[in-house]
Amino acid sequence: MSDPQNLPSNGLSYKQAGVDIDAGNALVEAIKPAVRSTRRPGADGEIGGFGGLFDLKAAGFVDPVLVAANDGVGTKLKIAIDTGKHDTIGQDLVAMCVNDLVVQGAEPLFFLDYLATGKLDVDQGKAIVEGIAHGCRLAGCALIGGETAEMPGMYHGNDYDLAGFAVGAAERDGLLPRKDLAAGDVLVAMASSGVHSNGYSLVRKIVDLSGLAWDAPAPFVTGKTLAEALLEPTRIYVKPLLSALRDGIGIKALAHITGGGFIDNIPRVLPDALAADIDLGAITPPPVFGWLSQVGGMSESEMLRTFNCGVGMLVAVAAEDANRLLDSLSASGEIAAVVGQLTARSSEPVTFRGKLAL
Repeated sequence: MSDPQNLPSNGLSYKQAGVDIDAGNALVEAIKPAVRSTRRPGADGEIGGFGGLFDLKAAGFVDPVLVAANDGVGTKLKIAIDTGKHDTIGQDLVAMCVNDLVVQGAEPLFFLDYLATGKLDVDQGKAIVEGIAHGCRLAGCALIGGETAEMPGMYHGNDYDLAGFAVGAAERDGLLPRKDLAAGDVLVAMASSGVHSNGYSLVRKIVDLSGLAWDAPAPFVTGKTLAEALLEPTRIYVKPLLSALRDGIGIKALAHITGGGFIDNIPRVLPDALAADIDLGAITPPPVFGWLSQVGGMSESEMLRTFNCGVGMLVAVAAEDANRLLDSLSASGEIAAVVGQLTARSSEPVTFRGKLAL
């Protein structure tokens, strides 16, 4: 056996292998102010430990059920990477998780993020995490920890990936969907901010077909480049919906319109005996969807299964509470409209009337 003391030294270090521990430590220090800005009852610790703590009792719950969700941002990240604009993608990450929590009637409590990159850039990482912290503030949850992984050889060039993990809680008797969903319940659509964070493999293909550069003026909105318009962050619906629920408005079910659009997401919250009847003429799609449809030559049915088409969240509410819900959402700054109702199911779980104004 060789004597370790007699082995030649080549002076290798972890940094020479592509992993900079000092950069990781610098990022932790740089993001501490953003993390502190997300503190809420139940979470007031510092990041940097081996785990994050949350005190459910301090958050005011009596008989809570925990609800967890995780997600990513998908290939929308490629636009951020290719254009060097990283300050909004963190809100997308939070939104994709916390909107899924509120769908089940849960209040988001805390969030953790995972950032994986080939080479850690402290300024880039700081911009990403500040966007995450902004999303957490919009959702009322605490950013209590995360992980940054520098993996040269796994990610190349400027590529990175994000994953998010959110935990919320609901009182046991407040979980959604409710069991009293019934034919005649009204469907209210909450407007999206744009494409949100689904369908971007197709979006990027359509941009290639258009021949436009990312820094070209967006053809469907004034005052923004194409990249800025397509990086519009996902809307977070948590606070307006929790406010309506706490006011006793008869919300019975929520559907977060993400990948799979209307056709795949609405049936997830409906019992087998009910269907959603949607009036497409009552929906106002943002202009980006008309542009995507025109340049991509997409059919209406393909649009409805791929994109949110202007509806980020669909709310099933008791008919007698529909106007109260609309007033509550409007007071919270949301744009909402009645777009249909629940009916007895005959064949398909989602049926459509009218046409999208694309």
